[in-house]
Amino acid sequence: MDCKERSRQIFALEIEELKKVAEHIGDEMNEVVELIYQCKGKLVILGIGKTGIVGHKIAASLASTGTSAIFINAAEAIHGDLGMVGKDDVAMLISHSGRSSEILNVITPLKNIGCRVIAMTGNPQSPLAREAELVLHVDIEREACPLGLAPTTSTTAAMLMGDALMVCLMERRNFKAENFALYHPGGALGRQLLARVKDQMCTDIPKVLETTPFKDVIYTVSDKRKGMTLVYNEQDKAVGIITDGDIRRTIQRFDNIKQLCAKDFMTQGFKYIHKDALLTEALELMDVNNITNLAVTESKNSDFVVGIITIHDIIDFR
Repeated sequence: MDCKERSRQIFALEIEELKKVAEHIGDEMNEVVELIYQCKGKLVILGIGKTGIVGHKIAASLASTGTSAIFINAAEAIHGDLGMVGKDDVAMLISHSGRSSEILNVITPLKNIGCRVIAMTGNPQSPLAREAELVLHVDIEREACPLGLAPTTSTTAAMLMGDALMVCLMERRNFKAENFALYHPGGALGRQLLARVKDQMCTDIPKVLETTPFKDVIYTVSDKRKGMTLVYNEQDKAVGIITDGDIRRTIQRFDNIKQLCAKDFMTQGFKYIHKDALLTEALELMDVNNITNLAVTESKNSDFVVGIITIHDIIDFR
């Protein structure tokens, strides 16, 4: 057996099935997102077996992106874990067949508690679908398993529907990187998202005057190793910038560079960011303007430069 070719066939099969699932998504997704968004309690996801593993992942993803969510194993729910469910909660039950006894057994108790019930199932005609207020359809025609028994395509479809739900709720909440950082304070990811420009900027600012000769400009740019220097006027105010690129273009453009001073080839003005901005904001600003460094100002409303940050400062930190 050629496992390489077989693996490609499995990918193709699941992708084709997922396309069909996507085509069946209707207005119920809008209703589910709004129901969860308006929920005064939390989203309680229940599943069993493989769908339980998927449900656990969906709950974790939602909880880390601003939606209060927990997972409860359906088999444990009727043995006391329903005590974690309140009347203001929304319950989402996941079952591919929609007939799992463990899932069906919790529907009445959940309704008795007073929470609203939605379903994610591959069988829109199932008892679960009939009992739920809203249904997310993840019905597939075939599993990737050659026996048609092992959950493969069906669990992939449920996982992807959960991802779609998470992203829609993130956008509904206008969830941003700084919000994400609050839930991920540990590890490299949280460190990146919480870090501010002032944490990585260099305060030894490359600096020349408008009257500084060309050769001295080159020395400053080389000595400070930032690939640039700011240009200041006689009032000690930054009025321009000279980068490595400016120097190369000047050499190509002028025959007698010895007579040049900084003001003759500097770029008027410069891009800047305030010191309390997030590193991610600085990186985005560099990307949008296709540059590799930014001046750092004291505040949003100040043009007083207190440092320099380069793309290498950010990459090294990341």
